[in-house]
Amino acid sequence: MTWWRGRSPAVFFVTSAMLLAGGGIAAVVGSDEVARALWVAATVLGLALSLVWTVRSVAERRPTVDVIAVLALAGALWVGEEFAGAMVTLMLASGRLLEARAAARADRELRLLVERTPRTARRRTGDRVDGIPVEEVVPGDVLVVGTGEVVPVDARLLSSGTFDESALTGEPMPVERPNGDDVRSGVVAVGPPVDVVATSSASDSTYANVVRLVEQAQATSAPFVRTADRFAVLFVPLTLALAGAAWAVSGSPLRAVAVLVVATPCPLLLAAPVAIMSGLSRASRIGVVVKGGAALEALAAGEVVLFDKTGTLTHGRPELASVVVAPGAPPAPEVLRLAASLDQVSPHPLASALVGAARGRGLDLVLPTDVQEVHGYGLEGVVGGTRVRLGKARWIVGDSDPAWLRQVRRRAALDGCLTVFVAVDGTPAGAFLLEDPVRADAPRMVSALREVGIRRTVLLTGDRADIAETVGRIVGVDAVLADRDPADKLAAIRDESAAARTVMVGDGVNDAPALAAAGVGVALAARGATASSEAADVVLTVDRVDAVADAILIARRSHRIAMEAVVVGMGLSLVAMVAAAAGLLPPAAGAVLQEGIDVLAIGIALRALLPSRLHTVPMSAEDVATARRLRVGHDAAIAAVEQVRAVADGLHTRDCDLRPARALLDRLEVELIPHERADEAELMPLVARALGGPATTTMRRTHAEIEHQVSRLRRLLDELEPGAVAPEDVTELRRLLYGLYAVCRLHNSQEEEGAFALVPAGPVTTAPARRGGRHRAPR
Repeated sequence: MTWWRGRSPAVFFVTSAMLLAGGGIAAVVGSDEVARALWVAATVLGLALSLVWTVRSVAERRPTVDVIAVLALAGALWVGEEFAGAMVTLMLASGRLLEARAAARADRELRLLVERTPRTARRRTGDRVDGIPVEEVVPGDVLVVGTGEVVPVDARLLSSGTFDESALTGEPMPVERPNGDDVRSGVVAVGPPVDVVATSSASDSTYANVVRLVEQAQATSAPFVRTADRFAVLFVPLTLALAGAAWAVSGSPLRAVAVLVVATPCPLLLAAPVAIMSGLSRASRIGVVVKGGAALEALAAGEVVLFDKTGTLTHGRPELASVVVAPGAPPAPEVLRLAASLDQVSPHPLASALVGAARGRGLDLVLPTDVQEVHGYGLEGVVGGTRVRLGKARWIVGDSDPAWLRQVRRRAALDGCLTVFVAVDGTPAGAFLLEDPVRADAPRMVSALREVGIRRTVLLTGDRADIAETVGRIVGVDAVLADRDPADKLAAIRDESAAARTVMVGDGVNDAPALAAAGVGVALAARGATASSEAADVVLTVDRVDAVADAILIARRSHRIAMEAVVVGMGLSLVAMVAAAAGLLPPAAGAVLQEGIDVLAIGIALRALLPSRLHTVPMSAEDVATARRLRVGHDAAIAAVEQVRAVADGLHTRDCDLRPARALLDRLEVELIPHERADEAELMPLVARALGGPATTTMRRTHAEIEHQVSRLRRLLDELEPGAVAPEDVTELRRLLYGLYAVCRLHNSQEEEGAFALVPAGPVTTAPARRGGRHRAPR
């Protein structure tokens, strides 16, 4: 049955076309009886199928325009207009075939994912590598992924590797990922074999989630049914009334049949589904799964967008914000290197933050030995002969309360950070402050939503009000609703829905009720399966929230084109109906004219396949490679910026030691200033090409301010003599350092949002960029 359903539209079309053409050939050679028989057969075929479709719609208690086709075909047989009936059958067959082909185009990319689902994995145990069913993989297993193999579960790399991620992200270039980076199931290893440590089971991985989404999307009802039904409610009675009036006035049933023939609503049956399914296809190519045409319609109609915070407007995973080193401990880079080396073998979510930060700073990590996990406290092991311990403060520091510990707790409370403490060879060495940063593409996405016509944006979260307000200010939403549990979120959705059509965007399990309650639920599912993906109408399989704006743009454009095709096509059909009722258009000529109207309507609908301006803008492959190269320097400069604050915190008015400040100045002049100049020379022109010259004005000004402040720091330190530093000198030095720190932090955020957020996801690629290649970057 599945085989037949997939091919029945093509069989219907070929059969009707052959019968119509065969009758035409027979008529040309003078075999009128054969021609009439073939056309009658075509008409009967169309009538039988139309009756089936009409009965099915009646059983489902929904109005349908197929009843007009039934009357037109039956009337054509009655009055002896077999050719007109055969033409109507061909129109119906064309509609079903085009709709089926559009549906196949929309889910072709997604079906490929299902066909590539990994069935087995290779698990390394000591010196052995065993093949196991993918269902047996558990977090913490070390897996071997060979060249050309699909990564079976979400995992973390134990060595650098090169991957084809196009199946999930659409990124056509191979992506090189360093040791310690996270990789998602479904990507293909295209470089040498790599070892990875599993961070999730197969059922909870990204790939399994996408497969479930495909199955959901394929099970949805036919697209555009709601709009077609609304038209049917008005169009069917109008057609029957006009046909009846024409018959009554003229006394000839031929006129009624002519009206029914030209009234066959093929612009609804053909053009509208083509436009809507084209929209679904375009959305899938940018990593957005829309579960049917009805969901696309609802997305296009949205007026208010509500966002969850964690994982939606923020990354949803911790990143290293700062390293606080205890007195007498090794330098911060060494403390981070030791901790990240130990965390390489940990499946804990916080481990990725330390490993990623160390890799971003260019630190050389080594695999630990004698690793033990102490349940409820942390992890310990040996890194290059040094015993390292990571975990909770009580396990690391004990019952003591040193000044540096109080500083860590105060900063964590003020900034809403998590803390991980570290000991080296049994001595407390410091702490890592981890934060959940705002997505760099979130502010631009909120701005883009306003441009496409969204009237109101709301941040709806269960987080603390102070943290939520901070995020809300950064991304630019209109309102913030904080401290909301799932029940409160439902109430907020209902309140907003009472005044306007709503779109809810979220990613967590606790977002599922709100996603189901909103007019449209949009789930971020790039990192694996969640209940929110099951409850949502639209699912993002790329880890970029700005795809929400693109999805709404595509939905609105597709819906607009579909409506244009319907209005033009049905408008011309109405004119033809009036002409037929007046006796100016016989059934055969009306059928040919209606076919021309259908071609015009389909041509209008096919515009939905043409490239259109999205929130993203094209970037050349060379620009993408340049931006990714500069991003490496940007990440490395962050460590130098954090050192500015650490040096300022360590200044004392008594016996002030200027050596840390002088070492910092040397680092700023060697690392930070050259990086800012490289950004000025290469990154700013890149941004200007993508967004226009004015977009770089603020960033160029902060480049100049950073260099000015470093120059002032040089002059101040040159004036200060060791051993003769007055308290007011320390105050001035501290003030200058804190000011420089603030400017650098602000500038880093500007570059993240205004420059690096433009670049498609993925580290520096190893494949050479092809001239003329284009990538899409968020506008």
